[in-house]
Amino acid sequence: MIPYTANNEELLNQLQVNPDKGLSSTEASKRLTEYGENKLQAKKKKSMLQRFLEQFYDVMILILILAAAISFVVACYEGEGFYEPVLILLIVVLNAILGVVQESRAEKALESLQELSAPHARVIRDGKESIIEASFLVPGDIIKLEAGDSVPADARLIHSSSLKSEESALTGESVPSEKDAAAEVAANAPLGDRFNMVYAGCSITYGNARAVIIATGMNTEIGRIANLLDAANDRQTPLQHRLAVLGKYLGLMALGICAVIFIIGLINGMKVMEIFMIAVALAVSAIPEGLPAIVTIVLAIGVQRMVKKNAIIRRLPAVETLGSASVICSDKTGTLTQNQMTLVKAFADGASVLEDIGESNSAVIKKLLQYSALCCDGTVEFEDGKERHIGDPTETSIVLAAHKNNLPKDELNRLYPRLAELPFDSDRKLMTTVNQIDGKYMVIVKGAFDVLAARCIAGDLEAARRFNNEMSRQALRVLAVAYKEIETLPETASSEELEKDLIFMGLLGMIDPPRPEAREAVAVCRRAGIKPVMITGDHVETASAIAKDLGIMLEGDKAITGSQLANLSDSELDEQVRQISVYARVSPEDKIRIVQAWQHQGEIVSMTGDGVNDAPALKAADIGCAMGITGTDVAKGAADMILTDDNFATIVDAVKEGRGIYDNIKNTVGFLLGTNVGEVLAVFLAMILWKASPFLAMQLLLINLVTDGLPAIALGMEPVESDVMERKPKPKEESIFAHGMGTRIILQGAMFALLTLIGFFMVWQITGDIVAGRSMAFLVMALSQVIHSFNMRSNHSLFKTGIFTNRYLNGAAFISLALIALVAFLPPVAFAFGLTQLSAAMYLYALALALVPVVVLEFSKAFGLVKHQA
Repeated sequence: MIPYTANNEELLNQLQVNPDKGLSSTEASKRLTEYGENKLQAKKKKSMLQRFLEQFYDVMILILILAAAISFVVACYEGEGFYEPVLILLIVVLNAILGVVQESRAEKALESLQELSAPHARVIRDGKESIIEASFLVPGDIIKLEAGDSVPADARLIHSSSLKSEESALTGESVPSEKDAAAEVAANAPLGDRFNMVYAGCSITYGNARAVIIATGMNTEIGRIANLLDAANDRQTPLQHRLAVLGKYLGLMALGICAVIFIIGLINGMKVMEIFMIAVALAVSAIPEGLPAIVTIVLAIGVQRMVKKNAIIRRLPAVETLGSASVICSDKTGTLTQNQMTLVKAFADGASVLEDIGESNSAVIKKLLQYSALCCDGTVEFEDGKERHIGDPTETSIVLAAHKNNLPKDELNRLYPRLAELPFDSDRKLMTTVNQIDGKYMVIVKGAFDVLAARCIAGDLEAARRFNNEMSRQALRVLAVAYKEIETLPETASSEELEKDLIFMGLLGMIDPPRPEAREAVAVCRRAGIKPVMITGDHVETASAIAKDLGIMLEGDKAITGSQLANLSDSELDEQVRQISVYARVSPEDKIRIVQAWQHQGEIVSMTGDGVNDAPALKAADIGCAMGITGTDVAKGAADMILTDDNFATIVDAVKEGRGIYDNIKNTVGFLLGTNVGEVLAVFLAMILWKASPFLAMQLLLINLVTDGLPAIALGMEPVESDVMERKPKPKEESIFAHGMGTRIILQGAMFALLTLIGFFMVWQITGDIVAGRSMAFLVMALSQVIHSFNMRSNHSLFKTGIFTNRYLNGAAFISLALIALVAFLPPVAFAFGLTQLSAAMYLYALALALVPVVVLEFSKAFGLVKHQA
């Protein structure tokens, strides 16, 4: 049976499902076992062996392996020990293992985010409507769809009302396709002409529907396409790309230095193999080949940290941009407020006063509540004394107020069934239903007063306008309700026919109180140099009142409406945008203009939203933040970040985390490059001054393995500094070496080189043994790098941040120091690495030299030579 050609009754019989009750939970479980989860198959994961082998694809690693092979051949030829080639290969293998561990950790972090941001679906099972993860849907499930939802699986429409679906992902058509459950479709109809079907991966742009699922997972149309596509390669973040380019330049520089060292060595009669090994090891030491991987780990760690604070980052590059956010354009409802609308006042046509909403209102107000509840899709469920609001908060506040007046929604729907409807959309700003009330066809319309009043022919609109303004001044959201009786039910519901010649009925005033934490979050934004802007569909008086209460709208700031915005040219908006703090009654196009106007000023814009109409602006913004609770799947799909608590304070927390993550990345880069520069300079200067290297190849490699990798990752776990939101936003294109960091890296590298050479030359001269000198150089360089990792935690003094407050760095340093001690003090291991035992005094000298960077950096921080971005 072809799903789109069969009639609904035949299809439902074949799927063995009741369209009103849906599947039973037991049957759904059976089918889930039979058909599998409703997921596209993920690309086949690489095996551990594949990942391990991929770690050797780096050119410099291959050169190192070649060097080990040459060393092995030379050792066989000269009859020397095989310590050097074996240890080099061992270090290469350990590096590869570390790479696999890092890659696996990043993958797991990203997988956990994908699970958290999985779409949901509204399904009818056991006769009840519930929201479940879309992955648990099965063929035969009855689902509900409305504007803003992503279609979770291929489904045949059972009932539809003014339904349109965006199917460009499958058909390439940019215009949404009109859908009709009653449409007859030929068996050979192409996918774009199957008007009684909706498909997974597409979105509902208008109307609502009930449908039965006919295919899930890889059996859907988009699943078939997925089978034809090759897996996309992961893209590097902008920062990773810049670091990769940096690595290439460092590599060229290192190879140039190695060439000079090679020439100096040959002139001074050093063994070719010894020079070759030093040159190759030095090149590998100079190139931070693990830096992009470590940056990914740091980003992934930061993203996981954000999850705990109710922010899900969907794209890693967003973490970098977050630290630069300078403007946050936020919706009011649910983001700056509690998203618990409460109906508090009402006005019935003909009355002279506003009436407070309680549990026993007057007859006229009860009738107003009855009609308005019938014109709502939202529902309120009561379980164990708790309310569960499903749908738009404005509608659920009306439903709850009606319920408190002994007018439960389910009972109203049973007594006065809905026969037709025009769903709300942001262009009309109205919603209309046709209900059968006492044997009559009654049209009920609710929406914005200024729009609805223009369509009314009866009622005291002047009094209504006064009360509308009075409630708006009290920061109440106002909805108007009107009605009319019609003789016959129209074949096709249309705005032109139903939403005219109405009788004004009354006004409903509700409030969504500001979140207590939002006021402080706005103050934090101000201190951080971030401009908060409110963009809302509310009345301008309501929006202004809330904005002033929260501190978004200050003295001299403006609040304008969408119609006033439409009268401004783009150039005029660019000139005035810094003075406008509130935008009310705006359209989707308006939101894009606002975002772009700020971007024209060179600002980095974060935009929040929850509806389909917000998706274009979310995509246009530098950081799109979708609401996780009230947000539609379309909005979430267009966003970079999802707020699981729909809270403005969470955006501010995310910006704070973004700044902290960027600081950690800068500190990690500074640490790795500073130590690498120190190693290169130490060998280069020693070769020029004394025609001898302070390190053997395997000693350099061991230093990189022991003192670089673990502390670098631990630096990425540094807690966010308390004053990070006291700084101005970082310019988006700012170099990672800005504010003197590049100079500090070179100076710190020179300091490491100088300290190492002092120790090397002193012990070499005292003992007359170059092996002892190299042992000293090894200890000074290794110890100073481990200790220096604590310096790189912050640009503040260690005594202010707390020396041992990063427990991850404490652990990494302990492991590194234990390995250094193992190599330095265990004779067989020391011998294998070309080291020898030193006197107690020399070990103390080594420790003293290694502590010098702490003293130097503390003085530098104390005298303001190391500063944060202003």
